[in-house]
Amino acid sequence: MALEIRQSLRLTQTLIMTQKLQQAIKLLQLSRLELLGEIHQALETNPVLEESQYEEMEVPREELAEVPYTPGEAAGAEKSSEGTNGEDRSSPEEWNWDGFLKDRLMPPAMGEYEEREALPFESLNAQKSTLKSHLMWQLRMAGLDEDTERIGILIIGNLDKDGYLRTTVEEIAGEVGTEPARVEEVLQVIQIFDPPGVAARDLRECLKLQLKVAGNQDPVVWAIVENHLPNLGNRNYQAIAREIKAPLEKVIQAGEVIANLEPKPGRVFDTEEPDYINPDVHVEKVGNDYIIRLNEDGLPKLRVSNFYLEAMREPEKLPDSVKSYIQKHLDSALWFIRSIHQRQKTLYKVTESIIQFQRDFLDNGLAYLRPLTLRQVAEDVQMHESTISRVTTNKYIYTPQGVFDLKYFFNSGINMSLGDQIASESVKEKIRQIVHSENPDSPLSDQEIADILRKDDVIIARRTVAKYRGMLGVLSSSKRKRPGYRRKSLPETVAS
Repeated sequence: MALEIRQSLRLTQTLIMTQKLQQAIKLLQLSRLELLGEIHQALETNPVLEESQYEEMEVPREELAEVPYTPGEAAGAEKSSEGTNGEDRSSPEEWNWDGFLKDRLMPPAMGEYEEREALPFESLNAQKSTLKSHLMWQLRMAGLDEDTERIGILIIGNLDKDGYLRTTVEEIAGEVGTEPARVEEVLQVIQIFDPPGVAARDLRECLKLQLKVAGNQDPVVWAIVENHLPNLGNRNYQAIAREIKAPLEKVIQAGEVIANLEPKPGRVFDTEEPDYINPDVHVEKVGNDYIIRLNEDGLPKLRVSNFYLEAMREPEKLPDSVKSYIQKHLDSALWFIRSIHQRQKTLYKVTESIIQFQRDFLDNGLAYLRPLTLRQVAEDVQMHESTISRVTTNKYIYTPQGVFDLKYFFNSGINMSLGDQIASESVKEKIRQIVHSENPDSPLSDQEIADILRKDDVIIARRTVAKYRGMLGVLSSSKRKRPGYRRKSLPETVAS
């Protein structure tokens, strides 16, 4: 069969997402902080788009009545264009700029400032001390020679935030051009610095350094640190006692001493600031109703520049290139403003639907959280599931029960004996409460927890309890058990 090149025409239909549609979809899934960055980027790249600093200066245009988007107000809300004296201020040239600047922008006279005593110099320094700066200060105070101090600087520079040395002595020696034994000597000097245990290469060395500083010479403690840390982590005291041939009570006491040591010496110098959640939506109960308020504090008020609007009033006076440039950016600005407004509108509708489904949770707490899927909300607001998924991504909501991720309200259900379902998050909370109220001397197994839940009409398997317990960060019953209990006639000394 011969091969040949042939041309043919075929008519097909394909769905192509335009750049504007891609931008609108992108805005849906942005968090509040990301949206703020996107708005600032648009303000920098689009000259037609500008931020309104004063509400008095937002001059409405009849032909763009639905264009300006002001956070906290519906799109297209008209504002009065008249001044306090009834004068028309629709044209920027008619503004009394001298009086405006004098009243709004000019600082008060020097005599109007309140006289205050200047703060002392030492109160102006608010910089926190870091682990490396603390060690560098001790290194400089140690009175070492220049070469030794250089090695010490390299050692301190290779410490992680927990205070562990994350390189080898050989690598540092190769970089400095000296013997590894010399670097080892400097390392031992740094290891006696504060905090105790710093510059260790592993957990075992870190704990041994702290025991030296504390002057602890207990052979049982040292034996456990040297060879039995895995068994100590699993609370397998019987195995430790059998291996080191020591009384079980002595092993338990040694384990308590080791538990009081610091596995991460650099933790006290951790300068990372906590990440605070700024909710995207606030839900407050007023009477018997829940009021939804979108958090738009700090979002710039966007509008189309009056300068370019005035220029487009007489397009015949503009060159074609200028007219095309303005029109292109004007369309982009209008679409961006509408996209933000549509994002806020969609977020409001989805939140309203979630409140309808989870009203019992808002009224009574986590035990009343209902199973909910994206499809249920999508059918309620008449949108696609993908839209619901995007608009609930990276969004947080403030409720009378606390601050939650919007995805938190979408969870699977666990069957109950009467045919109803309970949310998986509610089951996790029940497991947490059961573990919290158990006898620490005799912790409950996963099967026992499953049996207790069955008494509450929650049908759940043991492996599901183990899965949820792991998600909650709860240890198994053997590791939750207090040491020294349920001993069955153990001898004082365990023979080998």
